Amino acid sequence: MLDDAVLERGGLTVVEAGMPQATQDPSREREATAEVTAKAPASKSPQAPAPRPPTEDQSRSIGKPSQKGFLRRRPVLSAIGAVLLASVLGGGYVYVDQVEHFQSTDDAFIAARQSSLAPKVSGYITAVPVTDNEHVAAGGVIARIDDRDYRIALEQAEAQVAAARASIENLDAQLEVQKAQINANQAQVDQTQAALVFAQQQAARYQHLEQTGYGTVQNSEQYTSQLRQQQAALQSAQATLNLAQRQVESLKAQRKSAVANLAQAEAQRDQAQLNLSYTTVTAAQPGRVVNLGAAVGQFAQPGTSLTMFVPDEIWVTANYKEIQLDNMRPGEPVTLKIDAYPGRTIRGHVESVQPGSGTAFSLLPAQNATGNYVKIVQRVPVKIVMDNPPKDVALGPGMSVVPTVRVDANPSLYERLRRHQ
Repeated sequence: MLDDAVLERGGLTVVEAGMPQATQDPSREREATAEVTAKAPASKSPQAPAPRPPTEDQSRSIGKPSQKGFLRRRPVLSAIGAVLLASVLGGGYVYVDQVEHFQSTDDAFIAARQSSLAPKVSGYITAVPVTDNEHVAAGGVIARIDDRDYRIALEQAEAQVAAARASIENLDAQLEVQKAQINANQAQVDQTQAALVFAQQQAARYQHLEQTGYGTVQNSEQYTSQLRQQQAALQSAQATLNLAQRQVESLKAQRKSAVANLAQAEAQRDQAQLNLSYTTVTAAQPGRVVNLGAAVGQFAQPGTSLTMFVPDEIWVTANYKEIQLDNMRPGEPVTLKIDAYPGRTIRGHVESVQPGSGTAFSLLPAQNATGNYVKIVQRVPVKIVMDNPPKDVALGPGMSVVPTVRVDANPSLYERLRRHQ
C-alpha cells in the first residue's frame, strides 16, 4: 500500500489515499471533499496560492506502479507468447514452402471413351449372358441374335461360289478340248499342204508331157483339176484352224466372266459370313457393361443401343487454372485422391496439357470481342494417367478426383525435416 500524502494549499489540508484513483470508493471521495471544505478558513481570499510540488519520496511512491512493465509482471505468459509466435511464423514458412512444390485442384473428374453397343443386323435377341456393371474381357459376348436366317443366306452364298467354280472348271476343260482340236486342224492343214505339193508336181509333169506330145490332154486336165482340189482343201483346212483358234479366245473371255462371277459369289459369301458373325454382339476391348437395356425376346434393330460400355482404359481430366500451369510439364508425378474412396492414394503422371482452354472447344465458345469484357481466369484441361489403378473397386467417368501435381522435384523443407526424424 502507498503511504498517505498530506498536501496543503493555502491553509486547505487535503488527505490523499495511497491507492490508485481508479480503485477508490466514491463514498470515501465524497467524505474527503467534505473534510476539505470544513477545514478551509472563511477569512482567506478566494485566490489560493500555487500548490507546492510533491517531495521526492512522494514522487517515487506515486510513480512506482508505472515503472513495472508487462514482461516483468508476467514473465511466463510472455515466454509462452514468444514461443507461440515463433511456432506460427516457422509453421507458416514451412507450409508456404511445401505448397509451392505442388499444384492441386478439386475440379477434376475421371474420364473414359465410353460408347454405345448396338447390333449391325436385325433379329430377335435369344440370349443376354451379361448383367449390369459386369466386367467383360475383350471378345466377351454381350448379346446373341437369332442367326437361322443368316445361316441359310450363308449356305446360299456358298452354293453360288461352288457353281461359279464349276463353271470355271467347265471352261477350262473346253479350252483343253479346243487346244486339241486346234492341233488336229493344224495336222489337217499340214496334210492338205503336202497333198497340194504333190498335186502341183503331177499337174506340172503331165502338162509338160502334153506339150511335148508324150502325154494326153485328158491326163493333163485330170491332174490340173486335182491340183485345184488340193488348193481348195488347203484353204478349207486353214479356215477350220483359224476358227478353232478364234474359239479359244471366246472360251478365254467366258472364263474371265466366270472368274468375275466367282469373285462376286465369294464377296456375297463373305458378306453372309459377316452378317452371321454380327448376330453375336461382343466387346471390342475389356471393360464394364453399364445401363444394360437388352432383353431376351426383344427385336433388335440395326443401330439401336443395347447397352453402354465403359472400357478399362480410364484417365483423369483435371481443369487447372491457367495460372497454375507455369511449371507443369508432361511426365511429372501426381497423387490422386478419389472422393468415393478417401482411404486410397493412387499414383499417376501428367500425360498432356490441352493446347487451349476448355471454353475454346465448347459447343458455344465465348465471344470476348463483343460487349463489355470482364477478365476471368480460364481453366485448361490436363490429362492425368493412373500408374496403379485399383482393380478391386469400380472407377468410371464422372467420379470426382483431387489431383496434386508435383511441379518442383526438389524436396521441400517439410520433407527434409521428416527425412531427418
